[in-house]
Amino acid sequence: MRIRNIKKQFWFNDEECQALKDNSLKAGLTESEYIRKVIMGYKLKEKPDERFYETMKMLRNTSNNLNQLAKRANLNGFIDEVAYKKEVEKLDDFIYEIKSKFLLFEKK
Repeated sequence: MRIRNIKKQFWFNDEECQALKDNSLKAGLTESEYIRKVIMGYKLKEKPDERFYETMKMLRNTSNNLNQLAKRANLNGFIDEVAYKKEVEKLDDFIYEIKSKFLLFEKK
């Protein structure tokens, strides 16, 4: 079943139409998603450039490598588990900080 079952139609002039297209494209949303976010009070951010996604990929790879190394070290008994978990939490916090700065929507 559809969550949104009420259809609304709007008329725009050329300038408004172009602004909607530009703003939704910058946010990385469809026009209808953009309008829904705006009317619900979200402060929209521009979609980040490729550098953001490359950085996130590097962080994920680093995190995965760290996890694999820790598993191996734990089997051999050469790791301080508390210190390792602390480092993983710092990495996770950093990833969340990057996401919240570039991707997550905030209420105005």
